[in-house]
Amino acid sequence: MKINILYSLEDADQATGLVVVIDVFRAFSTACYLFAAGVKKIIPVADIDLAYQLKKENPEFILVGERNGKIQPGFDFGNSPWQIRDFDWKDKTIIHTTTSGTQGIIKAKEAKEIITGSFVNAQAIVNYINNKKPEAVSFICTYTANEHIANEDLLCARYLKKALLKEKNDFNKTVENLKRDGFANHFFDPGIISHPVEDFDLCMQLDKFNFVLEAHGKKEGEISLVKIDL
Repeated sequence: MKINILYSLEDADQATGLVVVIDVFRAFSTACYLFAAGVKKIIPVADIDLAYQLKKENPEFILVGERNGKIQPGFDFGNSPWQIRDFDWKDKTIIHTTTSGTQGIIKAKEAKEIITGSFVNAQAIVNYINNKKPEAVSFICTYTANEHIANEDLLCARYLKKALLKEKNDFNKTVENLKRDGFANHFFDPGIISHPVEDFDLCMQLDKFNFVLEAHGKKEGEISLVKIDL
């Protein structure tokens, strides 16, 4: 199995084989919490105008997401697993648009198959890939990184790669790295209400969910995420 890590959204069109689009803080952690709460379907959208259009055409759909971390006018919820906790999500359809994560799904044009990536379902992702036995796996870090800047998405990609290669992982060290190097500072600033501190812990709940989220469809606005239980 060839494993390739791509360091930014700009590289997403190079992703081939089974593609894992990673957004730890917070799109694909939030998506997992939504499905666990009973959501029927999530429609990931890159274009915010299309998201508004879909909401106008389907007022019963719930519009969730952000731009630059902040909830946008007309949105029902932001991109926060903590702030969605007290709503009845059973059988709801979600329109989900974010600055990074949902962009990656749309941009991965050469993918044979797309699933989402986060720590909250990391082992499920590894099990899914091992069951599929693809020739190639591509990890897309939707928050721009490089070999020297190990932000949350790159740390997740490396964690998944090590797990696939049956190498030892130190998740506690990963958590401490994110706190120490400043990639999670916004969660610990009480002045940033769009990023409650609880989101950090919720996004770093390793292996909380035993399912993967698989993208079905090709055209933006018609692509949907479906929960695959393992």
